[in-house]
Amino acid sequence: MKEKVRVFLEGDHLEQYLLGSSSTEESLRVERYIALYSEVREAYDELQENLEIYARLHAKKAPENLKEEILTNIRTLQRKRSSFFRFGIAASIAALVCIAVTYYFWNQNKTLSLENEMVQTQIRNLEMDMKLQLEDIRNQYIVLNNPNTRKFNVRGNRKAQELKAIAYINPIKKLSYINVQNLPQLPEDQCYQMWAEVNGEMVNLGIINKGLDKEQLLALPYGDKAISYITIESQGGTNSPTVQNIVANFDYHQSGN
Repeated sequence: MKEKVRVFLEGDHLEQYLLGSSSTEESLRVERYIALYSEVREAYDELQENLEIYARLHAKKAPENLKEEILTNIRTLQRKRSSFFRFGIAASIAALVCIAVTYYFWNQNKTLSLENEMVQTQIRNLEMDMKLQLEDIRNQYIVLNNPNTRKFNVRGNRKAQELKAIAYINPIKKLSYINVQNLPQLPEDQCYQMWAEVNGEMVNLGIINKGLDKEQLLALPYGDKAISYITIESQGGTNSPTVQNIVANFDYHQSGN
């Protein structure tokens, strides 16, 4: 792979182009790279497919009964009008029908406006989720492929001897991830929880799920003197680590493998 292609893929040019956030000049550059280099074209196709799948999964269908509701209300109004006409008060019923129809469509329009606002909010949330996911994917690609990334084999202590994980630290890009490959079985009332001590502050990274994909990378907060820990806690986790239950830890700046 050419150096300029590698540098291009490490950036977020394709993601910004797909999200419509790139400038005209940058869009032309992206389109040129897609046309010239198969690696870029493959990456673009994959990102586009992932975006389409994600959008379909979160698509909001229009209310299926909307048309039937409108027709039912109109038929009801028509029946009322026919009944009143039999009593010879056409002018009054015409006014009532007009008011009823006006109110109905005003109410429908108000409802649709609220639904449209909800859809717009969902779209904005979807765009934000996609940007965060694309950013995470881009960072994972950098961590796994950048020559400045250091790799650490993490092993459990005597309390969890079968615990195995691999940490990836890139001090240049200031990125850090961990891949938990194996966790010893725990009783039902216990769980594994991750922590990171960054700049003197302990950060709760949450519970490690039992069914965690062995190939999944979990993002870690980066710090110049950061240390990450894995502890055993009561089911549901805790707000502060139980020091005596630390089963694994690693310093971001120890010698890598």
